[in-house]
Amino acid sequence: MTKVFIAGSRRLSHLNAEVKRRIDTMIEKHFTILVGDANGADKAVQRYLAEKAYRNAIVHCMAGNCRNNIAGWPVREIAGPTGARGFAYYATKDNAMVDDAAYGLMLWDGHSKGTLNSVVNMVRQGKPVVVYLAPKRTFQNLRSPNDMRNLLRNCDRASVQRFERELGIEHVLHRTPLP
Repeated sequence: MTKVFIAGSRRLSHLNAEVKRRIDTMIEKHFTILVGDANGADKAVQRYLAEKAYRNAIVHCMAGNCRNNIAGWPVREIAGPTGARGFAYYATKDNAMVDDAAYGLMLWDGHSKGTLNSVVNMVRQGKPVVVYLAPKRTFQNLRSPNDMRNLLRNCDRASVQRFERELGIEHVLHRTPLP
């Protein structure tokens, strides 16, 4: 069964018609949808799947702390690293979804470090990922470091430098200058 990891920025709490169409295609193909439990995009995806009465979903949560599971789907609890907090703590859950998925659909606001981290990890594993860049209302297909560079051309230089520093993506970007 094909597994698709759908995630996104917490600032994105509504799905537009085009994003819904893409999810509808996944539903029609009976894909297993892996979704997180955060507010924002995760919760919006959960709401949409619940409206469609779609049962083939797995909610990923941190062990003992499932924040949202709107339709009572099966849960995969991920143990966080000892002493981890914040980004490092929740990135553990996201990395498990990357590992489990064959494909990704990321709903990105252009600022969320967590969503971009999942995109980077999908690319590093050679897994196709479609990024919906909300500010531009466009979709980009990513499979390679070059595709990642093209995505980041939509971000300001300071953000790209912050992502490089905080996510260690210099290796993905091969230090190719961005405009």
